[in-house]
Amino acid sequence: MTLKELRIMSDAVQPIRVEQMAEEVFDLAKFVWIAGGAQHQKDEYDLSESEFLTLDMLTKTDSLTVGELQRGVGVLPAQMSRLIRNLERKGERPLVACSLNPDDKRKIDVTITQEGRKAHHAYQSAKLAATIDVLNELDEKDRSELIRIIRQIKSKMLNPSS
Repeated sequence: MTLKELRIMSDAVQPIRVEQMAEEVFDLAKFVWIAGGAQHQKDEYDLSESEFLTLDMLTKTDSLTVGELQRGVGVLPAQMSRLIRNLERKGERPLVACSLNPDDKRKIDVTITQEGRKAHHAYQSAKLAATIDVLNELDEKDRSELIRIIRQIKSKMLNPSS
Protein backbone atom coordinates (compact mmCIF):
# COMPACT_ATOMS: atom_id res chain seq x y z
CA MET A 1 0.00 0.00 0.00
CA THR A 2 1.35 3.43 -0.90
CA LEU A 3 1.72 6.35 1.49
CA LYS A 4 -0.98 8.22 -0.43
CA GLU A 5 -3.44 5.33 -0.01
CA LEU A 6 -2.69 5.19 3.73
CA ARG A 7 -3.35 8.94 4.04
CA ILE A 8 -6.68 8.59 2.22
CA MET A 9 -7.69 5.74 4.53
CA SER A 10 -6.69 7.63 7.67
CA ASP A 11 -8.63 10.70 6.50
CA ALA A 12 -11.73 8.56 6.05
CA VAL A 13 -11.42 7.04 9.56
CA GLN A 14 -10.68 10.22 11.55
CA PRO A 15 -13.75 11.84 13.07
CA ILE A 16 -14.68 15.18 11.58
CA ARG A 17 -15.29 18.08 13.95
CA VAL A 18 -18.77 19.61 13.82
CA GLU A 19 -17.19 23.03 13.18
CA GLN A 20 -15.33 21.59 10.19
CA MET A 21 -18.57 20.09 8.86
CA ALA A 22 -20.34 23.43 9.29
CA GLU A 23 -17.57 25.11 7.29
CA GLU A 24 -17.97 22.51 4.53
CA VAL A 25 -21.74 23.09 4.41
CA PHE A 26 -21.19 26.86 4.35
CA ASP A 27 -18.65 26.54 1.53
CA LEU A 28 -21.04 24.31 -0.40
CA ALA A 29 -23.81 26.89 -0.04
CA LYS A 30 -21.45 29.60 -1.33
CA PHE A 31 -20.38 27.47 -4.30
CA VAL A 32 -24.00 26.71 -5.19
CA TRP A 33 -24.90 30.40 -4.96
CA ILE A 34 -21.92 31.51 -7.04
CA ALA A 35 -22.45 28.80 -9.66
CA GLY A 36 -26.12 29.74 -9.93
CA GLY A 37 -25.13 33.38 -10.32
CA ALA A 38 -22.82 32.50 -13.18
CA GLN A 39 -25.75 30.87 -14.98
CA HIS A 40 -28.04 33.78 -14.11
CA GLN A 41 -27.33 36.40 -16.72
CA LYS A 42 -28.55 39.91 -16.12
CA ASP A 43 -32.16 39.87 -17.20
CA GLU A 44 -34.92 42.43 -17.09
CA TYR A 45 -35.51 41.71 -13.39
CA ASP A 46 -31.91 41.57 -12.05
CA LEU A 47 -33.03 40.52 -8.56
CA SER A 48 -30.85 40.76 -5.47
CA GLU A 49 -30.83 37.87 -2.99
CA SER A 50 -33.08 39.81 -0.59
CA GLU A 51 -35.51 40.67 -3.37
CA PHE A 52 -35.69 37.01 -4.36
CA LEU A 53 -36.27 35.94 -0.74
CA THR A 54 -39.09 38.49 -0.48
CA LEU A 55 -40.74 37.15 -3.64
CA ASP A 56 -40.16 33.59 -2.45
CA MET A 57 -42.08 34.26 0.77
CA LEU A 58 -44.91 35.86 -1.20
CA THR A 59 -45.23 32.87 -3.56
CA LYS A 60 -46.26 30.74 -0.60
CA THR A 61 -49.20 32.87 0.60
CA ASP A 62 -51.83 35.32 -0.61
CA SER A 63 -50.27 38.34 1.07
CA LEU A 64 -47.99 39.32 3.93
CA THR A 65 -47.57 42.55 5.85
CA VAL A 66 -44.37 44.54 5.50
CA GLY A 67 -43.46 43.53 9.07
CA GLU A 68 -43.94 39.82 8.37
CA LEU A 69 -41.75 40.09 5.29
CA GLN A 70 -39.12 42.07 7.19
CA ARG A 71 -38.88 39.43 9.92
CA GLY A 72 -38.91 36.56 7.39
CA VAL A 73 -36.17 38.00 5.19
CA GLY A 74 -34.18 39.17 8.22
CA VAL A 75 -33.60 42.80 7.31
CA LEU A 76 -34.17 46.08 9.11
CA PRO A 77 -37.50 47.89 8.59
CA ALA A 78 -35.92 50.62 6.44
CA GLN A 79 -34.24 47.98 4.26
CA MET A 80 -37.57 46.19 3.79
CA SER A 81 -39.20 49.43 2.67
CA ARG A 82 -36.43 49.88 0.08
CA LEU A 83 -36.78 46.26 -1.07
CA ILE A 84 -40.52 46.65 -1.60
CA ARG A 85 -40.05 49.95 -3.39
CA ASN A 86 -37.46 48.32 -5.68
CA LEU A 87 -39.76 45.39 -6.40
CA GLU A 88 -42.54 47.82 -7.30
CA ARG A 89 -40.22 49.47 -9.85
CA LYS A 90 -38.34 46.47 -11.35
CA GLY A 91 -38.88 45.67 -15.00
CA GLU A 92 -41.71 47.03 -17.06
CA ARG A 93 -44.40 46.02 -14.56
CA PRO A 94 -44.36 45.88 -10.74
CA LEU A 95 -43.33 42.57 -9.16
CA VAL A 96 -45.35 43.29 -6.01
CA ALA A 97 -48.45 45.29 -5.16
CA CYS A 98 -49.09 47.08 -1.88
CA SER A 99 -52.40 47.94 -0.25
CA LEU A 100 -53.69 49.03 3.16
CA ASN A 101 -54.52 46.13 5.46
CA PRO A 102 -58.33 46.10 5.76
CA ASP A 103 -58.19 45.08 9.45
CA ASP A 104 -55.44 47.47 10.56
CA LYS A 105 -54.94 50.62 8.49
CA ARG A 106 -51.47 51.08 10.03
CA LYS A 107 -50.22 47.99 8.20
CA ILE A 108 -49.44 47.52 4.52
CA ASP A 109 -50.22 44.22 2.81
CA VAL A 110 -47.86 43.10 0.05
CA THR A 111 -48.84 40.62 -2.67
CA ILE A 112 -46.85 39.18 -5.56
CA THR A 113 -48.00 40.03 -9.08
CA GLN A 114 -47.96 37.73 -12.13
CA GLU A 115 -44.82 39.53 -13.26
CA GLY A 116 -43.33 38.88 -9.81
CA ARG A 117 -44.06 35.18 -10.18
CA LYS A 118 -42.27 35.19 -13.54
CA ALA A 119 -39.25 36.95 -12.04
CA HIS A 120 -39.20 34.51 -9.11
CA HIS A 121 -39.36 31.53 -11.47
CA ALA A 122 -36.60 32.87 -13.75
CA TYR A 123 -34.26 33.55 -10.83
CA GLN A 124 -34.92 30.23 -9.14
CA SER A 125 -34.51 28.28 -12.40
CA ALA A 126 -31.13 29.87 -13.05
CA LYS A 127 -29.94 29.06 -9.52
CA LEU A 128 -31.20 25.47 -9.70
CA ALA A 129 -29.61 24.76 -13.09
CA ALA A 130 -26.08 24.77 -11.68
CA THR A 131 -27.05 22.48 -8.81
CA ILE A 132 -28.84 20.07 -11.16
CA ASP A 133 -25.70 19.80 -13.30
CA VAL A 134 -23.63 18.79 -10.27
CA LEU A 135 -26.24 16.40 -8.85
CA ASN A 136 -26.43 14.63 -12.22
CA GLU A 137 -22.78 13.67 -11.71
CA LEU A 138 -23.65 11.70 -8.54
CA ASP A 139 -24.86 8.11 -8.74
CA GLU A 140 -28.35 7.23 -7.47
CA LYS A 141 -27.09 5.86 -4.14
CA ASP A 142 -25.18 9.07 -3.36
CA ARG A 143 -28.13 11.26 -4.38
CA SER A 144 -30.47 9.25 -2.12
CA GLU A 145 -28.06 9.51 0.82
CA LEU A 146 -27.56 13.23 0.22
CA ILE A 147 -31.28 13.97 0.12
CA ARG A 148 -31.82 11.90 3.28
CA ILE A 149 -29.17 13.94 5.12
CA ILE A 150 -30.42 17.27 3.73
CA ARG A 151 -33.97 16.48 4.88
CA GLN A 152 -32.70 15.54 8.31
CA ILE A 153 -30.75 18.81 8.60
CA LYS A 154 -33.73 20.86 7.40
CA SER A 155 -35.96 19.15 9.94
CA LYS A 156 -33.52 19.96 12.76
CA MET A 157 -33.26 23.58 11.61
CA LEU A 158 -37.04 23.99 11.43
CA ASN A 159 -37.62 22.16 14.74
CA PRO A 160 -34.51 22.75 16.88
CA SER A 161 -36.03 21.13 19.99
CA SER A 162 -36.61 17.75 18.31
